Amino acid sequence: MPDKSVRQLSQFNNELKLKGFNVFQIESDGAATRIYSRKDFYKICLTTGKSKIHYADRSFEQEGTILFFGNPHIPYSWETISTSYVGYTCLFSEGFFKTSERSESLPHSPLFKIGGTPILKIDEPQRLFLNTIFQRMIEEQKSDYAYKGDLMRNYINLIIHEALKLQPSEHFDQHKNAAARLTSVFLELLERQFPIESSDNPLRLRTAQDFAHHLHVHVNYLNRAVKEVTGKSTTTHITERIVSEAKALLQHTGWNIADIAYALGFEYTTYFNNFFKKLTGTNPKTLRLQEV
Repeated sequence: MPDKSVRQLSQFNNELKLKGFNVFQIESDGAATRIYSRKDFYKICLTTGKSKIHYADRSFEQEGTILFFGNPHIPYSWETISTSYVGYTCLFSEGFFKTSERSESLPHSPLFKIGGTPILKIDEPQRLFLNTIFQRMIEEQKSDYAYKGDLMRNYINLIIHEALKLQPSEHFDQHKNAAARLTSVFLELLERQFPIESSDNPLRLRTAQDFAHHLHVHVNYLNRAVKEVTGKSTTTHITERIVSEAKALLQHTGWNIADIAYALGFEYTTYFNNFFKKLTGTNPKTLRLQEV
C-alpha cells in the first residue's frame, strides 16, 4: 500500500495538472537537495535562507531573500544550506498563463529564457510586498470565485513585472559564451530522457529540430553551437545516446525488439534494425543473443 506521502504527492500532481497552477508555502525542512524534474510547469519561488542553486550550466549561492524563476525546459537542482528555510512557491503551466496567441511566450521572457538571469536579490520592503501577493494567492486558491484563474494570472503577472524592475543578480559562475550555455542545456536535456523505464512512454526528442524547437532556437544556431563547443554535431550526440540506450535495453531488459524500437521513437521495427546495424555493424537480435 502506498504511504501517505506518496498519496499526497500523487494528489498534488493531479490537482496541479487539472488547474494549471498551484501555490503553497515552503516550510523549514533543514538541509536538503532537490532535483526538479517536473517538465510541464514554470516555477516562481520567494525564499529566505541560505541555498545554492544549480541552474543548467550555472551555480548561484545566496544568503537572504531571493526570487527565483524556473523554466521547465531547463534542468536545475536546489541545495538548501541553512537549517531554517521559508518562503512561497507558485507552479503554473504555460497553457494556463498564455490565454491568447498575442500573449508573450514564457520561454522568451528575460526571466525564463535560456541565458537569462532567473535569480534576483530581494530587500526587506520588496519581500514584504511579495509575501502579501503570495499569501493572497494561497487564500484565493481556496475560494470558489468564478474568475479565480484570471485573478491568479494577474497575480503572476504582477510578480513578473515587479521582478523585471529589479536588478538581476550577477553572482553566477558562467560559461564564457552563449554557445557553451546552449550546448550545456542541450546535453542536459538529451540526458534527461534516459534511462527509458517504460515502452509506454517513448522518446520525445529524437532530432536536432526537435531539440531546437523545445529550446526555442533555430536549428542552425543549435547545430553551430554544439559543433563549436564539442566538435560533434547535434545529430551525432543524439544518435550515440540512442544507440547506447538501445544496447542497454537489449542487454538488461526482457522487452521484445518491437517494444524497444517503439520506446526509442521508431515507428517501425525495420527502421530501428537498419539504424542499429548502420551504427554498430550488427543487428539488435544478434547483439541480444551474444549476451545470453
